[in-house]
Amino acid sequence: MREWWVQVGLLAVPLLAAYLHIPPPQLSPALHSWKSSGKFFTYKGLRIFYQDSVGVVGSPEIVVLLHGFPTSSYDWYKIWEGLTLRFHRVIALDFLGFGFSDKPRPHHYSIFEQASIVEALLRHLGLQSRRINLLSHDYGDTVAQELLYRFKQNRSGRLTIKSLCLSNGGIFPETHRPLLLQKLLKDGGMLSPILTRLMNFFVFSRGLTPVFGPYTRPSESELWDMWAGIRNNDGNLVIDSLLQYINQRKKFRRRWVGALASVSIPIHFIYGPLDPVNPYPEFLELYSLFSLSWLSVYMCHSTCSTVYRKTLPRSTVSILDDHISHYPQLEDPMGFLNAYMGFINSF
Repeated sequence: MREWWVQVGLLAVPLLAAYLHIPPPQLSPALHSWKSSGKFFTYKGLRIFYQDSVGVVGSPEIVVLLHGFPTSSYDWYKIWEGLTLRFHRVIALDFLGFGFSDKPRPHHYSIFEQASIVEALLRHLGLQSRRINLLSHDYGDTVAQELLYRFKQNRSGRLTIKSLCLSNGGIFPETHRPLLLQKLLKDGGMLSPILTRLMNFFVFSRGLTPVFGPYTRPSESELWDMWAGIRNNDGNLVIDSLLQYINQRKKFRRRWVGALASVSIPIHFIYGPLDPVNPYPEFLELYSLFSLSWLSVYMCHSTCSTVYRKTLPRSTVSILDDHISHYPQLEDPMGFLNAYMGFINSF
């Protein structure tokens, strides 16, 4: 019996070693093209990937896109062309620890650092004095909130924000419902590094798919693109560190939620109502409490139309079709783009 277990052990060791050293998947042609068309800049010795497209000639408008967790700037590819038809510059980056950007470890990842990276990118591009439209999703919403806080405090080096559009992000910690896997990785202690090493495409895809609507789930090839972005530069090994943003949201709630109150710029929120991470209607009910001057809510199908208006800051909300969930820009790109253009053209 002892010899049998020894044999199993001797076989398991090389198999586990081989599993832990499975190389990241090759980039699909589309994802490879996305990387090839992008650029890198250096922030404190770290390489940050970004896209910068020139769109409408003669327009002064600039939009900066801030992606969510755990994916990358590639989340915006379905609406990218549409944005270039309206804006002169369309800019997106992979946050530190995401996509094609560097993923140092060990490293203390923070929302504050990501906001500083956005500011550094705009300085690198010579746009630090321009008025910027921010469009964000999920994790990017919290980065946008920090940028908004710095803007309101007139911090040195801060962006000058013209407008802000958020989408399906946990801007209120009390209504945010992280997935079970996120909880395990975030608060797993010594277990977290083991889980990140054991994570594979099967675990990832089964964990991410439920945050999409039942009729708008990504194809297997789309999931592989997301996984390839995560595995690039061994990004799966820093997921537990990146997830500390959830705890940061709780710790700095007053700073980041407070940034949304009493603002002088137009703010919009595009919402996929089937989102299990930011559930309806609790999220919108709380959001309305922080909209202090006026709030317009739109129901968006093929087009957006006002269904009711409250005089409640210069905030509007677009609610997409009821089968759209946590990734509205991927699940309903046309509805998302229509909602955003309606907002941008309203001021």
